[in-house]
Amino acid sequence: MAITIKSEREIELMRESCRLLATVHKELEEKIRPGMSTWDIDEMGEKLIRKLGCVPNFKNYNGYPASICVSVNEEVVHGIPSRKRILQEGDIVSLDAGLIYRGYHSDAARTHGVGKISPEARKLIDVTRESFFAGIKMARAGNHLHDISNAIDAYVRPFGYGIVRDLVGHGIGTHLHEDPQIPNFRQIMRGPKLRAGMTLAVEPMINMGRAGVEWMEDDWTVVTQDGSWSAHYENTILITDGEPEILTTY
Repeated sequence: MAITIKSEREIELMRESCRLLATVHKELEEKIRPGMSTWDIDEMGEKLIRKLGCVPNFKNYNGYPASICVSVNEEVVHGIPSRKRILQEGDIVSLDAGLIYRGYHSDAARTHGVGKISPEARKLIDVTRESFFAGIKMARAGNHLHDISNAIDAYVRPFGYGIVRDLVGHGIGTHLHEDPQIPNFRQIMRGPKLRAGMTLAVEPMINMGRAGVEWMEDDWTVVTQDGSWSAHYENTILITDGEPEILTTY
């Protein structure tokens, strides 16, 4: 699959898909509290998406059984919601969600604190979020894709955190995952040149400890190898002739 350049009509559809997803994330963020299950979050998220007249693009994607990926503490991504997994005061929870609006996909992730969290957990969440913004400073037409990767790496490294290498960002449009892949760690090659009209899902995944991850027996949930906590921050962005446009913010 080649990198697609979106037309003005496609960009407008992407904007609306992403705007709707942002409202879902906002509502879920407001409802997170200790004592709720990760199943509760998924159920609320799917209802919100369908109420908007959209389809949750994660549900049944390559067999994934839910609409919202809900990952707690040492779970990096793709946590499967469960009635048995109850959020506790002090946990951190990453919500990764997407939807389809008139054939166009959106994708975004946020990590939230559950109740009062430790300063160390807050710092991890904040650094992960800020690494995204460091990366997209380089997301300009004429730059190269791996300028984004290198900027994320340069921001995170001084904090001593591990940058997940086994999972990366991606292009997005009429498919959830399109070319190109977007690493969050330093690259030797420059990668393809960025062009106006590209839509990309940039998503640093940062571990408090080492970078290594492994897959659980459910074949979906990715956890840190050392048991350290992990944070995730993702937006769908549009490359323009000037500053990049973040499509999934609220």
